Amino acid sequence: MKINHLALWTRNLEAMRDFYTTYFGAKSNDLYHNKKTEFKSYFLSFDDETRLEIMTRPDIAERTAKDDFGYAHLAMSVGTKERVDDLTNLLAQEGFEVIGQPRTTGDGYYESVVLDPDGNKVEITV
Repeated sequence: MKINHLALWTRNLEAMRDFYTTYFGAKSNDLYHNKKTEFKSYFLSFDDETRLEIMTRPDIAERTAKDDFGYAHLAMSVGTKERVDDLTNLLAQEGFEVIGQPRTTGDGYYESVVLDPDGNKVEITV
């Protein structure tokens, strides 16, 4: 058994798609658009067959708090400490908020934490 995909609601579908394809190498399918409900989505595929579905619909509500119960973060493995450092620096230079500088955590992970265009936490790890 394996997780097929995770899904995130977004108000800015194209910005989210650009973020994950540009910085994390995701491959995107063509836009799905249900004209009856105005639901739109992309499936973003990563090298290991993991997929992230990003979705929008005009009637979805805005997030009310940064640390709601449930989803905590998405962790993306980039392979090396140097790549963690480089990608974190690049994202900071391009205006994305870094909320956790690169470090080795108490449980042994080398990681940083950035916010995607919607403010979701993305952990960049080896």
